[in-house]
Amino acid sequence: MMSVYEYALDVDKTPEEILKLAISLGFDVKDMDDLLDDYMITELDSAIASGNNLEEVIEEEIAELEENISKEEQIKEKHKVSNPAKKKPFNNKKDLANRKKEMYKNKTKLQSNAPINNDNVVLYREGMTIGEFANSLNVGAAEVIKKLFMLGIMANINNTISLENAELICLDYNKELKREETTDVTNFEEYEVIDDPKDLVKRPPVVTIMGHVDHGKTTLLDTIRKTNVVSTEAGGITQAISAYQVVYNNEPITFIDTPGHAAFTEMRARGAQITDIVIIIVAADDGVMPQTKEAVDHAKAAGVPIIVAINKMDKPGANPDRIMADLSEMGLTPEEWGGDTLYNKIIAQTGEGINELLENILLVAEMQEYKANPNRYAMGTVIEARLDKHLGPVTTVLIGNGTLRLGDPIVIGTAYGKVRTMRNDKGEEIMEAKPSLPVEITGINDVPTAGDKFMAFETEKEARSIGEARKTQARLKENASAGIVTLDALFNKIQEGIKEINVIVKADVNGSSEAVKNALEKIEVEGVRVKVIRSSVGAITESDIVLAKASNAIIIGFNIRPNNTIKERAKEAGVEIRPYNIIYKAVEEMEQAMKGMLDPVYEEKVIGEAEVRQLFKFSKVGIIAGSYVTDGIIKSNAKARLIRSGVVVYDGNIGSLQREKDAVKEVKKGLECGITIENFADIKVGDTIEAYEMVEVKQ
Repeated sequence: MMSVYEYALDVDKTPEEILKLAISLGFDVKDMDDLLDDYMITELDSAIASGNNLEEVIEEEIAELEENISKEEQIKEKHKVSNPAKKKPFNNKKDLANRKKEMYKNKTKLQSNAPINNDNVVLYREGMTIGEFANSLNVGAAEVIKKLFMLGIMANINNTISLENAELICLDYNKELKREETTDVTNFEEYEVIDDPKDLVKRPPVVTIMGHVDHGKTTLLDTIRKTNVVSTEAGGITQAISAYQVVYNNEPITFIDTPGHAAFTEMRARGAQITDIVIIIVAADDGVMPQTKEAVDHAKAAGVPIIVAINKMDKPGANPDRIMADLSEMGLTPEEWGGDTLYNKIIAQTGEGINELLENILLVAEMQEYKANPNRYAMGTVIEARLDKHLGPVTTVLIGNGTLRLGDPIVIGTAYGKVRTMRNDKGEEIMEAKPSLPVEITGINDVPTAGDKFMAFETEKEARSIGEARKTQARLKENASAGIVTLDALFNKIQEGIKEINVIVKADVNGSSEAVKNALEKIEVEGVRVKVIRSSVGAITESDIVLAKASNAIIIGFNIRPNNTIKERAKEAGVEIRPYNIIYKAVEEMEQAMKGMLDPVYEEKVIGEAEVRQLFKFSKVGIIAGSYVTDGIIKSNAKARLIRSGVVVYDGNIGSLQREKDAVKEVKKGLECGITIENFADIKVGDTIEAYEMVEVKQ
């Protein structure tokens, strides 16, 4: 006599496999400690020897058992089921086979019997866990797990239960299982209402400007708005999607400014999905470039009208005919050549041709008849999202339909809340936002993802319920996809000899973090690839350091600067933090590092930090930051960054350095001083001024 454990060890099989096989052979073996007699062992040996695949052997034995059940046994089983008082739980596969036959025979009959006692009905929903099913059945989870074990299924309380297995267990308790008919609260389309044509009114067109880097997208929008956006952008490149509304001839037009660099392909694609009209801007002296072609592809994929703006017509070498010929090959044939695409020749800096471009936009909008229903709860799309130290999550949304009002309960992606404040693109507080208006809102409990859909609801309770449900479903999907590894995939990885560089991306806004992630993962170097294990918004935290240490990852901060505590923790953990403010620099350095060709010419050396404690305003000088040097030394000729809540607000040079009304060359740690920053005055108490130098490194 030997136990299931001992026999399994003897034949080099798992105890679970032997237990399943014993049950399939009809033996009354309930657990691993049961003893096997000589007859059982002989039968088990024979079954194992009859085939190479133990699972197939077990299935064959079960099938044979089901076929050999006598009519007399079926009748007895049927009578036994009809009398709940005499009913016994199934203990082996032979009993299970009977139950399956009975279940499918009586399923229709059970469903047709009315009325049914609600106490005898168990509701089943997709993805139901064993614990939830046990509660519905009003039994302990251990009992359900035991019954699944007798079915040959190893499970725990948090595993999901299939509909078939749930039906079998309900049958054992003489209860009926019904699939629960519920609304998918995670899908906004379930709440979508078809608008009555009488309620639809004209709405402003949403226009996206696309094109290659430095072809004048932001300058064009800058001229239209008569403001200066370009000067605030690092490297002259738009780093996040922005949305603005302008009025021309008493007609409002909403513009979305998308980045033109190749690294922002995903952001550009998102812009095309929420837009009505796309303007493809091309520099007359540069021609059609790779990102221009990508922009055209995204606009075509969105199925929206396209207007081409040929910019920089005043530049030497401007050749609009060549551009029209190149774009014609891509299906954008000019109207003057017999096509249906509108072309405008402009000079964005001076404003020449801008009025004609705006007229064409309004013409296309009139032909397309864009309409919406303002008399309903709002829905739309997230343009951008960020985390503010004082306000919390701040989200820029574009209203697609309906009207968003102050105080409306709202669900955005997996986040939810109540609209606490609402500002338009000019920074003005407003009470409501009509269709096609971009607004910045606060009051959400988390930072959503750029591109997420949002919807307003009648009550805060409903918004909370739907938001939590969407978050739970997202977590379940993430858990389901995490850790799924097949032997084939593992073998391929080993054969290919792929090495992975783990990276954690932290950025100031969500769109940038997504763009950096996508750009890094697209780097192609033979034998090596980048894997972004975390991409999020906000300052670098100790949690990021812990994850980086555990996974041997590099942390890339985009417009993010770590504080002294984080720097020390990173140094202790041996984690490298690499800060950037222009994405293609991060991509270039990562690619060179992967090729083993990274030869930096200059290295940044932080020489000191000062905390702003008081502000002094002088008419001739401007804002002087009364500061306390907390680390290192501050030099008058050093470069400086202004850091607010871990995010780089400005990067420039120190304008002047004073100590007790005297101009000085340097101030050491522990002393107070007055600091001005060249061409920047938006300094606040609590900001950190980081002084650094660029030190040449020998190759």
